[in-house]
Formats: sequence, structure tokens, C-alpha cells
Amino acid sequence: MTDMPKGALHGIKVLDLSRVLAGPSCTQVLADLGAEVIKVERPHIGDETRHWAPPTFSDDTSAYYATINRNKKSLTVDITMPAGQAIIKKLAIDSDILVENFKVGGLKKYGLDYDSLKQDNPRLIYASLTGFGQTGPDAARPGYDYIIQGLSGLMSITGPSDGEPHKVGVAVVDLFAGLQLTIGIQAALIARETTGLGQQVDVALLDSALAMLANVGMNHLASGKVPPRLGNQHPNIVPYQVFAGQGEQHFILACGNDSQFAKLCDVLAVDWHMDERFMTNPARVAQRELLCGELSKKFSEQSRTYWLEVLDKAGIPCGAIHNVAEALAMPQALAREMVIDFAKQGSPVRALGNPIKLSASPVTYRSPPPKLSEHTDSTLADLGYDSEMIAKLKADGIV
Repeated sequence: MTDMPKGALHGIKVLDLSRVLAGPSCTQVLADLGAEVIKVERPHIGDETRHWAPPTFSDDTSAYYATINRNKKSLTVDITMPAGQAIIKKLAIDSDILVENFKVGGLKKYGLDYDSLKQDNPRLIYASLTGFGQTGPDAARPGYDYIIQGLSGLMSITGPSDGEPHKVGVAVVDLFAGLQLTIGIQAALIARETTGLGQQVDVALLDSALAMLANVGMNHLASGKVPPRLGNQHPNIVPYQVFAGQGEQHFILACGNDSQFAKLCDVLAVDWHMDERFMTNPARVAQRELLCGELSKKFSEQSRTYWLEVLDKAGIPCGAIHNVAEALAMPQALAREMVIDFAKQGSPVRALGNPIKLSASPVTYRSPPPKLSEHTDSTLADLGYDSEMIAKLKADGIV
């Protein structure tokens, strides 16, 4: 592994007290970018996602855990015990970043809150990810992706227009909040270059989900109206949705402007782009049901393969709807290294790649997700604990 380039965050040390998905997704990005990440887990149990199986890889690593824990070291510590707290405090003194997703105030009773730790390390960037944030009337409430998708309004705009609200197929709020936390951490690192001081980064699942409402949330702020659930349709653009070719083979059509709509009409041999009812996008939005009904009839006359070929040739945005296996097997996905494996490191784990591509300091895949407590002895030795001290910590159930 010595021939791997140094990452953009090489030399940055991260103490990861987070678990499950949102926090660990952030620290994996930092690790991919070259930071040293020490993942703190509960002795004998570890991160909950170690047990979220099946499926597992052949070495019993759960697929869920492997999703967001590569390039990390695993240290097991009981932080409820004074000796465990002492270990974390020693690590924090030498860390650039601490990431945690405990309930608000949950670490204060252990002396591991930001105000306590910054006394010994004023340069520490203390990143907290919670359900509702560090302030506000709901700050003490626990947060879960599914619940937040409902509370934020995200589910109200997801799913069939004539059916029940749907959650997104993956825990998108957790992942989005993890990215927001990563952005906040990197901003704090840059600010520290000027001030010499760290700060607390406060990211909430609810805030992140509300931000995800994007143009739909803005539609409400501009109009005062409650946005409807439109299924696969776009609230502001028509035609921009799923259609079916002959034999119910579905594909996506995404006409983003009047020029593309005119090209579509040429392909379909119709003059709808000259009709005042459909000439502009606002007019098409107003006549959504009529226009899309006519388009559905037209598309049912030929196969999906036919439509994708002629639409693409005409420069009209379109695409097939892949299942996961098809998506990961795309030549483009493979060329962009979006599927990686750790066979060279002796691990059966295959994983989704990092989408960040840096020309001079690329992300690296240095190590597979660690086994529970794999790096406990070496980490403690680096802190000055000798073999007898480590043995006693193990005997006492601290590590």
C-alpha cells in the first residue's frame, strides 16, 4: 500500500464516535480523502450495523457495515467508564476532528462534550450530527431517517400521485446530512488556518431534509400553496417524467426547455410545439394531463429500445430505468471506478466507489472495513499504554 498517493486530507486525524449511517458516511469520505480515522466502538458489540444482516460477505462482514466504514481503524472502548473516557480524552488532544452523533448533551456526562475537550485542544473541530440540532424545542428528541423523511415533507412529495406517501429507497436524509457534515468540517478546517481555533459543527437531519426540498420547498414559499405529490412527474417542467414504450417497457423523458420539446415533436411527427396550449413550458405545465396523455399514446406505438435510440439521436434527454445490477454493470460506472474490491488486501468485500475525483490527490481505498477491535492494541500503544496496561484494560472490560 506504500505506492498509493497521499490524499488531500493526509495528516488530518479524525476521532469517530459516530455509528450507524449518517456520521460514519461522513467519516468515510474524510478517510477516502486521506485522513486517519479511528472508529470508536463498544467492546464485544461494535457498531449496530455490524449485525444488520443478511447479506454478508464471505468473511461475515455485513454489507451495511461495509457501506460506510472502509479506510478506518477499529478501537473498542467503554466510554461509560472513567478509564475509557481517559483514552478518548488522550486521543482528542491529538485529533483534528471529532465526529459524534449522540443525543444532545449525551457526551457531557462523560466529559467528552465540546466545551470540555476544547480546553485541552482548542484546535479541535467537534462535529455533531443529531436529529434536530443542538438548539430549538425539539433538540432533545432522537432522530431517524424514516421519521425525518415524514416530518420534513419529503415523503409528502414522493410516491404515486394517487397513492400513499413513499420514503426514498435508501436513507437519503442520513446520507445527505453526512455530506453536509463533511462540508461543514472542511469549512472549519479552512477557517482554522486563519484563526488557529477549532469550532463546533452542528448538523441536523431535519435541517438537511428541509434543505432537500429545494425547488419544491421554494414553490411553496413563492406561491403559498402546498406542493402536490406528482409521482414521476416534475412540478415545474413538462414533459419530464416516466413513459412506457410498447410492452410496458418504461423509460425517462426529460425535456428541460422549449427547444427540446420542439425536437421531440419532430421525432413524433406532430406540430404540438406550434400549438398555443403547448408552445411554452408554463403552458405545458397547465396542460400537463392532456399533453402527457397524448404522449403516452404515441410512445406505446414503438418499443423502449426504439424510442431511446431516436430520442438520443435527436439530442433529447432520455434514459432507461435500470435495476441495481444493471446500473453497477454499466461500462461507464466501471470506467469511473464506482465498484471497487479489496481482494488485493485479502478481503472479499466489494464496495461502491467514491464519486469525488481529484487529479492531484485522488481518493484511495487503503483498507477494507475493519474487524471489531482490530486496531485497539496498536492505537493504545501509540498513546503510551504498555502491554501490561492494555491487558488490564481488557481484563476490566474497558477495551
